[in-house]
Amino acid sequence: MTTTDSSIRPYRIEIPQAGLDDLQDRLGRTRWANELPPEPNPVKAPNSPVAAGWEYGIPLDYVKRLVAYWRDGYDWRAWEARLNAYPQFTTEIDGQRIHFLHVRSPEPDATPLILTHGWPSCCVEYLDLIEPLTNPREHGGEAADAFHVVIPDMPGFAFSGPTKEPGWTIFRVAAAWVELMRRLGYERYGAHGNDGGSQVSPEMGRIAPEHAIGVHVTQLFSFPSGDPAEFERLSAEDMRRLEFLQNFDRDLAGGTKLMASTPQTVAHALADSPAGQLAWSAQFLGGCSDDFVLTNAAIYWLTNTSASANRLYYENAHAKPPTEPTTIPIGLSSFAEDFQAVRPLAERDHHNIVSWNEYPRGSHWATHDAPDLLLEDIRQFFRRFPQ
Repeated sequence: MTTTDSSIRPYRIEIPQAGLDDLQDRLGRTRWANELPPEPNPVKAPNSPVAAGWEYGIPLDYVKRLVAYWRDGYDWRAWEARLNAYPQFTTEIDGQRIHFLHVRSPEPDATPLILTHGWPSCCVEYLDLIEPLTNPREHGGEAADAFHVVIPDMPGFAFSGPTKEPGWTIFRVAAAWVELMRRLGYERYGAHGNDGGSQVSPEMGRIAPEHAIGVHVTQLFSFPSGDPAEFERLSAEDMRRLEFLQNFDRDLAGGTKLMASTPQTVAHALADSPAGQLAWSAQFLGGCSDDFVLTNAAIYWLTNTSASANRLYYENAHAKPPTEPTTIPIGLSSFAEDFQAVRPLAERDHHNIVSWNEYPRGSHWATHDAPDLLLEDIRQFFRRFPQ
């Protein structure tokens, strides 16, 4: 890994008013897509993750409603101020600008913890967890539960700016995060991730087992190898989970497959239409609050990073992943409305799963709809690694 400037510089988000004015103008001139008339009584297909009425994709009325709110009610400056309330920095790692929040706990013996988002999200995903993680005595925990948190935007995402060269896979991101934690002076630390972050974080443990004490994730992406004997060892519940994954791949993975094959094609539309950016983001964020959906879409729009964020899927699809299992201690918190890990397959790929908890509520975006469960799961996992 090469670096040209290892300095860490303070940063504030200050979107020019001209950019916000341009956004308002474009939203006001949206040309709406046509769609088929709605079914009188739409029915969600059995075992399908697609909501009734969303069979063809994001419905027109949903996009119209959120565009109207984006124009007339949503307050970007309030979200900008909320982000700027926390210390932010940039640094260059492996030739790439990296933006991150770094919030130290008032507890001097707090555990350093790096939290990694996925797509189509960014550092905003973890805003609601910052205070409970860093100051647990004010949020139902004990001093021993405290963390110093580092929340970066992945290379090519949001305020980390577009990537400038090919090759930014999850493995390269993991190596950059190891370097980031070294620069911050953390010799021993934990890692947590969701979505793409659930892929990056175990790789940190693989790269730097002498520094990473443990990895906590909300998904373990382990799939059948194709060996018939492997299926014979799976329970009926395991097969149900595989069926859900198969339906997810059929109903919702079209966007990810496009990004893994020709990411630049759709990027031209996303760079030109904020309503298009909103719909593209909402295909996976649609169950979240309007403000959460719009803030993520707004950040991608205002930083013009959809193209480079999309490229992560292409780079991963063309990478040669390690073949040996990870051995870092791993904890999983799995939520009811997310796709579920299949434990025998996960244990094939990760040989040191020390915590596995499943919850009756929460979704792929547990920081949004089950933050209490996620927070306690993170706390209980890292309690086994006292500093």
